[in-house]
Amino acid sequence: MRNDDSPPRPEAAASAGPDHRPWFTRRSTLVIAVAALAPTALAGWVLTQVLTGAGPDARDAKPAAASNAAPATSAASPASPAAPAAPAKGPLTGRTVVIDPGHNTGNFDHTDEIERQVDIGTNLKECDTTGTTTNSGYMEAEFTMDVSVRARALLEAKGLKVVLTHEAADRAWGPCIDERARIGNEAKADAVVSVHADGVSAGNRGFHIILPAEVKGGAADTAPIVGPSRRLGERIASNFARTTGSSPANYLGSGTGLVIRDDLGGLNLSTQPKVFIECGNMRDAKDAAQLTSPEWRQKAAQGIADGIVGFLGG
Repeated sequence: MRNDDSPPRPEAAASAGPDHRPWFTRRSTLVIAVAALAPTALAGWVLTQVLTGAGPDARDAKPAAASNAAPATSAASPASPAAPAAPAKGPLTGRTVVIDPGHNTGNFDHTDEIERQVDIGTNLKECDTTGTTTNSGYMEAEFTMDVSVRARALLEAKGLKVVLTHEAADRAWGPCIDERARIGNEAKADAVVSVHADGVSAGNRGFHIILPAEVKGGAADTAPIVGPSRRLGERIASNFARTTGSSPANYLGSGTGLVIRDDLGGLNLSTQPKVFIECGNMRDAKDAAQLTSPEWRQKAAQGIADGIVGFLGG
């Protein structure tokens, strides 16, 4: 396609009108003009050959330094590929989720630190615990970090901002339960989920979601979050069961997969909707086989993420 700024075509200029001069005058003029232009054209051609290395032996010449430059574009040249478009903003863009990987693998080596008492509003409690393990030694803290990182990736793909209360190896132990709650509060999270696995006797199987009880005392006042936390817990329970194929716990919760507690500092001190999920029992061989499977952990992360997204209306 011709550019609107292109110069007039030669034939357009030649159509200005008939030339009534004698033919030999016109021919002489043309010959003189051509003769005058020939030296200039020849000089330009020679200069081009010198600069570009063209000529009979040009096939062996190295490309000129200028060959690295981007080729000039013209109106007829294809347009350059456009820069990738920014990801489309979805309904969850700008919302914040905090994922709390329960415990820390370093807690086993820092028992004095994690046994320090902290105020959870209604009473004092240990800063943190070691968490449990499978019979083969797979730590709950390893499991919770793995599932949390997987869930973060899934949630970020939905446009959510995701904060972990701690990252693998970024601290020797902890954080304490009051700090974990504070991280969610300061982030003004739209949802907070603390990931765990239980450690009760064999034969007890399944997952359960722990919801905050209505408590008030000291820094604890859960009244504003009891309702939304229940809705969050119900969403996660249904999605987790569907995605993992796991059943609600057979040892508490009356088959609902939902349990209310008033003794967890992470819930008591939260000002944002928050739940705990116990994904299974690490001391039961059948549950442990699932918890130690990377494929099953991906399903667990998907179930948690889907529940959060459903709660947030995504």
